[in-house]
Amino acid sequence: MTVLRSGLLFVLAALFEIGGAWLVWQGVREHKGWIWIGAGVIALGLYGFAATLQPDGEFGRILAAYGGVFVAGSIAWGVVADGYRPDRYDVTGALICLAGMAVIMYAPRGH
Repeated sequence: MTVLRSGLLFVLAALFEIGGAWLVWQGVREHKGWIWIGAGVIALGLYGFAATLQPDGEFGRILAAYGGVFVAGSIAWGVVADGYRPDRYDVTGALICLAGMAVIMYAPRGH
């Protein structure tokens, strides 16, 4: 149950961070305006809050592990939101990042 909860929190954090960054990008680069930028800033703040809900209490571990989720999530976001077509190296790299996340986050520790 703890791994499932943690995984869901990583997905939630990814939606807030990647979505927030995308909204800021749209507001600035695509000239959609301050409302998009403001919504992005709020989403980025919610990402920071979502990370605090992880069952593990080690900040460095959580953020390092989240890096793998961010890489894979960013590619997935690009596919869904922007029609990005990842190649086999993108997919392989994302899978390696997710494997690293799993090792960092869920490896058995003797404490």
